[in-house]
Amino acid sequence: MSSAAEQEAKPLAGVGTGSGAGPLDEAGTEPGTEAGNGTQSGNGNGNGNGHPAGQAQRLMEPQVRGHAAVGRGVPGPPVWPGSSHPLGARFHQGPGGTAGTNFALWAQGAEAVEVCLFAEDGSESRCALTELTHEIWHGFLPGVRPGQRYGFRVHGRWDPWTGARHNPAKLLLDPYARAVDGDFLLPPEVYGHVRDWPQQYIADTVRDDRDSAPHVPKGVVVHDDDDWADDVRPKTPWADSVIYELHVRGFTMRHPGIPEHLRGTYAGLAHPAAIEHLTGLGVTAVELLPVHQFAHEDHLLRRGLRNYWGYNSIGYFAPHAAYSSSGTAGQQVGEFKRMVKALHAAGIEVILDVVYNHTAEAGELGPTLSLRGIDNRAYYRLQSDQRRYADYTGCGNTLHAGRPHVLRLITDSLRYWVTEMGVDGFRFDLAAALARSMHDVDMLSPFLAVIAQDPVLRRVKLIAEPWDVGSGGYQVGAFPPLWTEWNDRYRDAVRDFWRGALPDVRDLGYRLSGSSDLYAWGGRRPYASVNFITAHDGFTLRDLVSYESKHNEENGEAGRDGTNDNRSWNCGVEGEPEEGTDPRIAALRRRQLRNLLTTLLLSTGVPMLVAGDEFGRTQGGNNNAYCQDNETSWVDWSLLEDPSWQALLALTRRLLALRRDHPVLRRRAFFSGRSQGADGLRDLAWFTPAGAEMTERDWYAPAGSVGLYLSGQDIPGRDERGRQVTDDSFLALLHAGDRPVAWTLPGAPWGRAYELVLDTSREDQAAAPATVHRGGGSVTVPARSVLLLKVVGGDA
Repeated sequence: MSSAAEQEAKPLAGVGTGSGAGPLDEAGTEPGTEAGNGTQSGNGNGNGNGHPAGQAQRLMEPQVRGHAAVGRGVPGPPVWPGSSHPLGARFHQGPGGTAGTNFALWAQGAEAVEVCLFAEDGSESRCALTELTHEIWHGFLPGVRPGQRYGFRVHGRWDPWTGARHNPAKLLLDPYARAVDGDFLLPPEVYGHVRDWPQQYIADTVRDDRDSAPHVPKGVVVHDDDDWADDVRPKTPWADSVIYELHVRGFTMRHPGIPEHLRGTYAGLAHPAAIEHLTGLGVTAVELLPVHQFAHEDHLLRRGLRNYWGYNSIGYFAPHAAYSSSGTAGQQVGEFKRMVKALHAAGIEVILDVVYNHTAEAGELGPTLSLRGIDNRAYYRLQSDQRRYADYTGCGNTLHAGRPHVLRLITDSLRYWVTEMGVDGFRFDLAAALARSMHDVDMLSPFLAVIAQDPVLRRVKLIAEPWDVGSGGYQVGAFPPLWTEWNDRYRDAVRDFWRGALPDVRDLGYRLSGSSDLYAWGGRRPYASVNFITAHDGFTLRDLVSYESKHNEENGEAGRDGTNDNRSWNCGVEGEPEEGTDPRIAALRRRQLRNLLTTLLLSTGVPMLVAGDEFGRTQGGNNNAYCQDNETSWVDWSLLEDPSWQALLALTRRLLALRRDHPVLRRRAFFSGRSQGADGLRDLAWFTPAGAEMTERDWYAPAGSVGLYLSGQDIPGRDERGRQVTDDSFLALLHAGDRPVAWTLPGAPWGRAYELVLDTSREDQAAAPATVHRGGGSVTVPARSVLLLKVVGGDA
């Protein structure tokens, strides 16, 4: 501390001593120690005592002495005892009917906690929370009303060598904040350690005592009394669901029917022009890329980029403020709710992509924004060397979901979004990281057990991304009943089939029929499989047939980012063809798009589409556009001016209408493959082009063609009135070969005649003649195409 700071150093008025701590000076250090003296040893005396931290302390003194110590702030309003429940900031009528806000923060290792209130001019007042109940610091502040911006300062030990990283110079975001005002820009002051310390190998042990408050967003007190009485949740059964993955900003930024001032916002997604596309397409749910408040990574900001996808959460209760058109002082909460209500009114469910596996604080060299400064050792998984984080996510840290207080944070957040924000389900990013107990993934883990018994959460849609980046993290097919999963084995098999890379069709058969090899256990159903060919992460559907290599140069990471395993085929030319290129390449690509979409929407399971794939959105070959908040990522609605892309959209709508109208395409139980009656007809049968049922040998033989028969007379289950469900029967012929094939249609007992419903070799399906073919006769299947035929005239 400089001599000037020493003259100013006094005990901080009104700060409680917590668990036996002495009074604190203005920088949050114990009297008798220098402000910013680097580290304290495990006994808190700050002298190192032979600990390696002592060396770091001596190294850092000249650097930190050049930093201004954190200012004291002015005393805040009186603090009444308040309540330890609920956590966060809650405005209500306190004792004697006095209006105010109760603040409560779980901070197990803290020695003192202050709630800091900020005026419009940025001036700060501090109020000590002196009440401590079950490791929760709490107090009621009379007169503090909605719209008040606030944060916490947490006093305690600084000893990174044992995982303790308290630093009261850093203003911390309330983990339960329901709204956040401001953006995370990550200047050096936001780091708990000296970010630019010359010896980087010990930089994270050198405490930075500069005040971060002027540089970080603030929580906002929110009072929400919205009435949900007029909201009707669609409650679409899983088997009837079609998921549409979209980005709130990217979906609306270029939509010509949305007013400019609403583009990129929740209100933009709620606009009739946006909803009209969703309802016209026929999807039943939108899966929103992360809308929890998130931060941008430092390495992106330094390159002039931003985190676009949002998989860098820091506020699990707050709608991301940048997507609000109405304001960020709490208005974003109401705007999000109005969006949900508008989608519900259109029959569309809202599923959130949530990131509870890690936070934006990253590894030991990351910023101190919230949980790290509240109780680093309690919230995060640490290695045996407690300076370091166990990283099962590839993002620097992993939340310790096996601990009760972390589990409470996650489940409180989930229940809040269901009960107070109206959402209908969640897709859990890197869900395997949440299911780890001590180290290994454990399907009996506390996280999964709590979800299974929670009366709110067990009733909503739960989707796992069933892997993480740690050892043993790949868990496709292993999550328990109630859960559905992103099925990447479906993605890989379908991609490989249509690019001619499958050695045989065994795996494809499982994927088309609901992946019973993965999910037919424990009472799980075919809709446990969320089938997808593309997602936000990777090529768009159009890029999948246009590029064989990623083109991520705009990301500025020298090609290190994004997968190299794309399983794509460019149809002979890399990228968009130049003028004068053989037009057959563009035609083939459009045919491949039709093949991929048709395969997806005829498969058993829950299909997931990605916004814009239905009319040829491209990212120019970028397969990791997480930092491209620009035209690269935004949906280009001008494509619909091209008749070719209009035709693709029309096909997608037709396929979704077929799926909606035919229960045989939305099965609630796995196929048995056995005869259901005296006629010998089975619910599912597989055929070769010769018209014969496939044998064991056929499954193992190299093949680029497969036919599957879906019997509408053998659907298990009954409707809501107890009647047997029956439907038309269909024959789908998938041919990935580069030459046409003559296909003999099955005769008795499968069908007397077949009517052609769809032929992907045609650009315009509406112009296709409704031809009828005799059972036992032959039909020509064009190269690289799908024919869908309906049994007519009764089964043979």
